[in-house]
Amino acid sequence: MNEYTINLQWDQEASVWIATSDDVPGLVLESGSLDLLMERVRYAAPELLEMNKNKHPDVSLCFMMERHERAYA
Repeated sequence: MNEYTINLQWDQEASVWIATSDDVPGLVLESGSLDLLMERVRYAAPELLEMNKNKHPDVSLCFMMERHERAYA
């Protein structure tokens, strides 16, 4: 089983989570909900891999989340 890293990053200005991946060419999705975005990635990643001639029946996704915020005292 191949593992693919999915980067999830919060865009403060747009108030959305953005999913991208160097391992899955063409993957760019966004959503206001982190859970919904992860669900969308679960469906889109295998389809994109297949479109890119990377046929693996079992796909393992590793979600890496990053969110930066300012804290005020």
